[in-house]
Amino acid sequence: MTIFRITWRLYAPRYNRDVPKVTFLPAGETFEFESGKLSYKDHGRPESLLDVAMNFGFHLEHACGGSCACTTCHVVVKQGMENLSEMEDDEMDRVEQAADFQLNSRLGCQAVVKGDVVVNIPEWNRNYVSEGH
Repeated sequence: MTIFRITWRLYAPRYNRDVPKVTFLPAGETFEFESGKLSYKDHGRPESLLDVAMNFGFHLEHACGGSCACTTCHVVVKQGMENLSEMEDDEMDRVEQAADFQLNSRLGCQAVVKGDVVVNIPEWNRNYVSEGH
């Protein structure tokens, strides 16, 4: 029983409105930031997954500069969907065109972080991460 409890704590995101954690898979990189104090990097929405990635030097492809005009920042939410902003119509229309679209797909430039979240960068986009473009 203790092993289960420890394992659950390691992998389950906990909701923390003040200091959310964002984990990008498959890299396994986790970043914490204080809500309302993350400097805006002028790509996507402030405190979006893309903005968090850019603040911490983590590469998340974004060919359109975060303006919801492409799908290169497409991610699949593994945990914490309730800790992201609601999807608006523009994002919904665009993300449905993404390669490997899933019901829990989001665009990193539009999904504003409100609490702990774990997202997976789809396989077709992982090459950009590993090459550091």
